[in-house]
Amino acid sequence: MKRLYCILAALLCITACQAQDKEIKTFSILGDSYSTFDGHIPEGNACWYFSTPQGDNDVTCVEQTWWHQFAKDSGLELILNESYSGSTICNSGYDGADYSDRAFTTRMFKVAEGKPDLIIVFGGTNDSWANSPIGELQFDRWSSEDMYSCLPSCCFMLNYLTMAAPESEIIFIINSELKDEITAGIAEACDHYGVHWLLLKDIEKKWGHPSIKGMSQINEQLKAFLAERVCAK
Repeated sequence: MKRLYCILAALLCITACQAQDKEIKTFSILGDSYSTFDGHIPEGNACWYFSTPQGDNDVTCVEQTWWHQFAKDSGLELILNESYSGSTICNSGYDGADYSDRAFTTRMFKVAEGKPDLIIVFGGTNDSWANSPIGELQFDRWSSEDMYSCLPSCCFMLNYLTMAAPESEIIFIINSELKDEITAGIAEACDHYGVHWLLLKDIEKKWGHPSIKGMSQINEQLKAFLAERVCAK
Protein backbone atom coordinates (compact mmCIF):
# COMPACT_ATOMS: atom_id res chain seq x y z
CA MET A 1 0.00 0.00 0.00
CA LYS A 2 2.81 2.41 0.90
CA ARG A 3 4.58 1.74 -2.39
CA LEU A 4 1.33 2.21 -4.32
CA TYR A 5 0.81 5.55 -2.59
CA CYS A 6 4.34 6.67 -3.54
CA ILE A 7 3.83 5.68 -7.17
CA LEU A 8 0.52 7.53 -7.33
CA ALA A 9 2.10 10.58 -5.73
CA ALA A 10 4.89 10.54 -8.30
CA LEU A 11 2.40 10.28 -11.14
CA LEU A 12 0.41 13.18 -9.72
CA CYS A 13 3.63 15.16 -9.55
CA ILE A 14 4.38 14.57 -13.23
CA THR A 15 0.83 15.52 -14.15
CA ALA A 16 1.16 18.72 -12.17
CA CYS A 17 4.42 19.56 -13.93
CA GLN A 18 2.87 18.96 -17.32
CA ALA A 19 0.04 21.32 -16.44
CA GLN A 20 2.60 24.11 -16.11
CA ASP A 21 4.44 25.85 -18.95
CA LYS A 22 7.26 23.31 -18.98
CA GLU A 23 6.45 19.64 -19.45
CA ILE A 24 8.80 17.14 -17.86
CA LYS A 25 8.87 14.02 -19.99
CA THR A 26 12.54 13.12 -20.30
CA PHE A 27 15.61 13.02 -18.08
CA SER A 28 19.34 12.39 -18.26
CA ILE A 29 21.90 11.55 -15.58
CA LEU A 30 25.43 12.81 -15.02
CA GLY A 31 26.79 10.47 -12.39
CA ASP A 32 29.40 8.14 -10.92
CA SER A 33 29.34 4.50 -9.76
CA TYR A 34 26.07 4.91 -7.87
CA SER A 35 24.26 5.36 -11.19
CA THR A 36 26.01 2.69 -13.28
CA PHE A 37 24.91 -0.74 -14.40
CA ASP A 38 26.64 -2.96 -16.92
CA GLY A 39 25.27 -2.45 -20.42
CA HIS A 40 23.32 0.69 -19.51
CA ILE A 41 26.02 3.36 -19.64
CA PRO A 42 28.09 4.60 -22.60
CA GLU A 43 30.65 2.14 -23.91
CA GLY A 44 34.04 2.76 -22.38
CA ASN A 45 32.71 4.23 -19.13
CA ALA A 46 33.83 2.32 -16.04
CA CYS A 47 31.05 0.41 -14.29
CA TRP A 48 30.50 -0.75 -10.71
CA TYR A 49 27.19 -2.65 -10.72
CA PHE A 50 27.02 -5.95 -12.60
CA SER A 51 24.80 -9.04 -12.68
CA THR A 52 27.32 -10.63 -10.32
CA PRO A 53 27.44 -9.03 -6.86
CA GLN A 54 30.27 -6.74 -5.81
CA GLY A 55 31.42 -7.90 -2.36
CA ASP A 56 28.40 -8.05 -0.07
CA ASN A 57 26.37 -5.60 -2.17
CA ASP A 58 23.13 -7.27 -3.27
CA VAL A 59 22.24 -5.22 -6.39
CA THR A 60 22.47 -7.61 -9.34
CA CYS A 61 19.91 -6.42 -11.91
CA VAL A 62 19.22 -3.08 -13.55
CA GLU A 63 15.63 -3.04 -12.29
CA GLN A 64 17.01 -2.61 -8.78
CA THR A 65 18.85 0.64 -9.55
CA TRP A 66 17.46 3.92 -8.28
CA TRP A 67 17.25 5.43 -11.75
CA HIS A 68 15.43 2.48 -13.32
CA GLN A 69 12.88 2.57 -10.49
CA PHE A 70 12.53 6.33 -10.89
CA ALA A 71 11.91 6.05 -14.63
CA LYS A 72 9.31 3.33 -14.11
CA ASP A 73 7.49 5.09 -11.27
CA SER A 74 7.50 8.56 -12.82
CA GLY A 75 6.88 7.57 -16.43
CA LEU A 76 9.80 9.72 -17.58
CA GLU A 77 11.98 8.57 -20.47
CA LEU A 78 15.69 8.21 -19.73
CA ILE A 79 17.62 9.77 -22.64
CA LEU A 80 21.19 9.28 -21.43
CA ASN A 81 22.84 7.78 -18.38
CA GLU A 82 26.26 9.43 -18.54
CA SER A 83 27.68 7.75 -15.45
CA TYR A 84 31.28 6.70 -14.88
CA SER A 85 32.40 4.68 -11.87
CA GLY A 86 35.06 6.37 -9.75
CA SER A 87 34.68 9.71 -11.49
CA THR A 88 35.20 13.00 -9.70
CA ILE A 89 33.61 16.35 -10.46
CA CYS A 90 37.08 17.86 -10.81
CA ASN A 91 40.16 16.56 -12.63
CA SER A 92 41.89 15.27 -9.47
CA GLY A 93 41.26 11.60 -8.80
CA TYR A 94 42.51 8.87 -6.51
CA ASP A 95 46.19 8.94 -5.51
CA GLY A 96 46.52 12.29 -7.25
CA ALA A 97 45.82 10.83 -10.69
CA ASP A 98 44.63 13.10 -13.49
CA TYR A 99 40.96 12.30 -14.10
CA SER A 100 40.36 14.87 -16.82
CA ASP A 101 39.28 12.04 -19.12
CA ARG A 102 36.34 11.12 -16.88
CA ALA A 103 35.61 14.22 -14.76
CA PHE A 104 32.07 15.55 -14.60
CA THR A 105 33.34 18.76 -16.20
CA THR A 106 34.47 16.69 -19.20
CA ARG A 107 31.28 14.64 -19.60
CA MET A 108 28.73 17.38 -18.87
CA PHE A 109 28.60 18.41 -22.53
CA LYS A 110 27.06 15.07 -23.53
CA VAL A 111 24.19 15.50 -21.08
CA ALA A 112 23.37 19.05 -22.17
CA GLU A 113 23.40 18.14 -25.85
CA GLY A 114 20.27 16.03 -25.52
CA LYS A 115 18.29 18.92 -23.99
CA PRO A 116 16.39 16.68 -21.53
CA ASP A 117 13.54 18.20 -19.55
CA LEU A 118 15.27 17.12 -16.34
CA ILE A 119 19.00 16.75 -15.66
CA ILE A 120 20.00 14.79 -12.55
CA VAL A 121 23.57 15.35 -11.38
CA PHE A 122 24.69 12.81 -8.80
CA GLY A 123 28.31 13.41 -7.88
CA GLY A 124 30.89 14.59 -5.38
CA THR A 125 31.27 11.22 -3.68
CA ASN A 126 34.63 10.43 -5.24
CA ASP A 127 35.92 13.97 -4.74
CA SER A 128 35.32 13.36 -1.04
CA TRP A 129 36.66 9.80 -0.91
CA ALA A 130 39.72 10.53 -3.07
CA ASN A 131 40.68 13.55 -0.98
CA SER A 132 40.63 15.72 -4.09
CA PRO A 133 41.50 19.36 -3.40
CA ILE A 134 38.29 21.09 -2.29
CA GLY A 135 39.12 24.68 -3.17
CA GLU A 136 36.74 27.60 -2.85
CA LEU A 137 33.50 28.53 -4.55
CA GLN A 138 34.28 30.48 -7.70
CA PHE A 139 31.59 31.84 -10.00
CA ASP A 140 33.65 33.18 -12.92
CA ARG A 141 37.11 33.46 -14.46
CA TRP A 142 37.97 29.80 -14.13
CA SER A 143 41.44 28.67 -15.10
CA SER A 144 42.60 25.22 -16.14
CA GLU A 145 44.22 24.92 -12.72
CA ASP A 146 40.86 25.58 -11.04
CA MET A 147 39.51 22.44 -12.70
CA TYR A 148 41.66 20.34 -10.36
CA SER A 149 39.66 21.40 -7.27
CA CYS A 150 36.14 20.24 -6.44
CA LEU A 151 34.21 23.44 -5.68
CA PRO A 152 35.50 25.62 -8.54
CA SER A 153 34.81 22.71 -10.91
CA CYS A 154 31.32 22.29 -9.48
CA CYS A 155 30.59 25.97 -10.13
CA PHE A 156 31.99 25.69 -13.65
CA MET A 157 29.79 22.67 -14.33
CA LEU A 158 26.60 24.23 -12.99
CA ASN A 159 27.27 27.44 -14.88
CA TYR A 160 27.64 25.45 -18.10
CA LEU A 161 24.57 23.28 -17.59
CA THR A 162 22.30 26.21 -16.75
CA MET A 163 23.58 28.15 -19.78
CA ALA A 164 23.63 25.25 -22.26
CA ALA A 165 20.28 23.77 -21.21
CA PRO A 166 18.26 26.73 -19.90
CA GLU A 167 14.95 24.95 -20.40
CA SER A 168 16.00 21.93 -18.35
CA GLU A 169 15.21 21.52 -14.68
CA ILE A 170 18.34 20.45 -12.81
CA ILE A 171 18.52 18.46 -9.60
CA PHE A 172 21.84 17.81 -7.86
CA ILE A 173 21.70 14.74 -5.62
CA ILE A 174 24.25 15.02 -2.81
CA ASN A 175 25.32 11.77 -1.20
CA SER A 176 25.20 11.37 2.56
CA GLU A 177 28.38 11.15 4.63
CA LEU A 178 30.56 13.36 2.43
CA LYS A 179 33.04 15.89 3.79
CA ASP A 180 31.12 18.79 5.30
CA GLU A 181 32.97 21.32 3.15
CA ILE A 182 31.95 19.52 -0.03
CA THR A 183 28.32 19.08 1.01
CA ALA A 184 27.96 22.72 2.05
CA GLY A 185 29.87 23.97 -0.99
CA ILE A 186 27.77 22.04 -3.50
CA ALA A 187 24.57 23.24 -1.83
CA GLU A 188 25.73 26.87 -1.93
CA ALA A 189 26.81 26.57 -5.56
CA CYS A 190 23.40 25.12 -6.45
CA ASP A 191 21.66 28.00 -4.69
CA HIS A 192 23.79 30.49 -6.62
CA TYR A 193 22.83 28.99 -9.98
CA GLY A 194 19.20 28.30 -9.15
CA VAL A 195 19.71 24.52 -9.20
CA HIS A 196 17.65 22.23 -6.97
CA TRP A 197 19.66 20.09 -4.55
CA LEU A 198 18.67 17.01 -2.60
CA LEU A 199 20.77 15.83 0.35
CA LEU A 200 20.22 12.10 0.83
CA LYS A 201 19.51 10.78 4.32
CA ASP A 202 20.11 7.37 5.89
CA ILE A 203 20.80 5.49 2.67
CA GLU A 204 21.71 1.84 3.23
CA LYS A 205 25.06 1.00 1.68
CA LYS A 206 27.08 -2.16 1.28
CA TRP A 207 30.70 -1.89 0.18
CA GLY A 208 30.16 1.86 0.20
CA HIS A 209 27.45 1.69 -2.46
CA PRO A 210 23.65 1.65 -2.29
CA SER A 211 22.19 -1.79 -1.65
CA ILE A 212 18.80 -2.87 -3.00
CA LYS A 213 17.23 -1.10 -0.03
CA GLY A 214 19.47 1.93 -0.54
CA MET A 215 18.52 2.19 -4.21
CA SER A 216 14.83 2.21 -3.29
CA GLN A 217 15.49 4.85 -0.64
CA ILE A 218 17.17 7.10 -3.21
CA ASN A 219 14.24 6.68 -5.57
CA GLU A 220 11.68 7.46 -2.87
CA GLN A 221 13.58 10.52 -1.62
CA LEU A 222 13.99 11.81 -5.19
CA LYS A 223 10.31 11.38 -6.02
CA ALA A 224 9.26 13.13 -2.82
CA PHE A 225 11.70 15.97 -3.51
CA LEU A 226 10.49 16.33 -7.09
CA ALA A 227 6.90 16.56 -5.96
CA GLU A 228 7.63 19.09 -3.20
CA ARG A 229 10.33 21.32 -4.65
CA VAL A 230 10.23 21.10 -8.44
CA CYS A 231 6.66 20.48 -9.49
CA ALA A 232 5.24 22.64 -6.71
CA LYS A 233 7.10 25.79 -7.74
